[in-house]
This record gives sequence, structure tokens and C-alpha cells, in this order.
Amino acid sequence: MKTRDRILLKSLELFNEQGERTITTNHIASALNISPGNLYYYFRSKEDIIFEIFLRYEQSMLNALAVPTDRNVTYMDKIGYFEAIFHQLWEYRFLHRDLAHLLEESPRLRASYRSFAKKVMAQAYLVYNALREAKFIQATEQDVRAMIVNIWILTTSWASFVVSSGFFGEEVVLSPQMLRRGIYQIICLEAPYLQGEALARLPDLLQEYRQAAEIVD
Repeated sequence: MKTRDRILLKSLELFNEQGERTITTNHIASALNISPGNLYYYFRSKEDIIFEIFLRYEQSMLNALAVPTDRNVTYMDKIGYFEAIFHQLWEYRFLHRDLAHLLEESPRLRASYRSFAKKVMAQAYLVYNALREAKFIQATEQDVRAMIVNIWILTTSWASFVVSSGFFGEEVVLSPQMLRRGIYQIICLEAPYLQGEALARLPDLLQEYRQAAEIVD
């Protein structure tokens, strides 16, 4: 693996595990057993590293929301979107957990993130339009656009909500189970608009994510 890629992967690991604010470029270099000068050859600052990680996250998310062009969307595609969102949330969790701070610190990231938000919501509209055509949801265009905004708010703020709200306990930490709880909430947002196979399978889907997230009534 190239040194540049190793730096990005190790940085992502450290940011996720310990928080971006506590990690310096010296920490990253030490974890990789390279000199700070070697790291600076590839990235001039921690902000450059974060921005490059964000670009990878952006591309991964847009790829995850791709709509098939040679066939109709299937129910398994629909479930795949949930799992793809979960995967991206977990793999790049520091971006969501520390989002407000990151955007405040980097005008470049702030501008790119706003562009990214527009791209994702536009892509999400294509996904839901495909789901409408496949008869999985029954909703007006206004309903779809409102749902997309609500899902965006839920998705991007969930990590911060879990660790800061105290809703799940005073000492709760972000975990795959807690992120799956976020997917459960997305399913609940969709529920009133489901029809056909998606509606018939809703109880099983809710139960699956309830169990995965260890939700207690």
C-alpha cells in the first residue's frame, strides 16, 4: 500500500477511535512509524488529511446511493441502501460526530460539504423516485422531498445525538448497534408511505433492526 493511502487509513482509524481533536499529525506519524517530515511530504496539515478523507467519504456515499440503470429497483436494493448508509456512518463516524467543529475550522471543507449535501439529496431523490416507480412507496413529490430532508437531518446528526443527548444513558458510546438504531428511525420515517412488498415486509424489517440495535421499550 502506498504511503499516502496508509496515512489516510491510519488517520481515519485514529480520528474514529479517539476523536479528531485529540489527534495531531505527530500522533499519526508515530502510529505509522514514519517521521513527521515524511508525513508532511504527502499532507501539509491535518486539515489536508481530513479534507482528503472527506472526499473519499463523499464518493463512497454517492456510489452507495447509485440507482440501477438497466433494471427496476428491487426490494433487496432497498435494503441495500439501508446497509450502505449504516456502513458509511460507521466507517466515517468521526465526520458526523465532530461535524460542527470540522466545518467551523475549515472553510474549504464547509464549502465542499454544502455541495456534497446537495448532491446526496439529489441522488436520494432519484432513489425514491425509482422506489415509487417500482411500487414500493406511494408518496407525492412534496412528500418525497420532505422525507429526504428529514432523513438527511437524522443521518447527519445521529452520531452526535447518541453521544451528547443522554437519551440512551449518560456514558453511552457510539457503536454499530447505536448506528443501527439510526437506521431503525429512518425505516420509521418511511413507514407511512410504504406499499406492496415493502409494506408486507415492514414488520420483519422493523424487528430485525430492533433486535440489532437492542432497543428496549
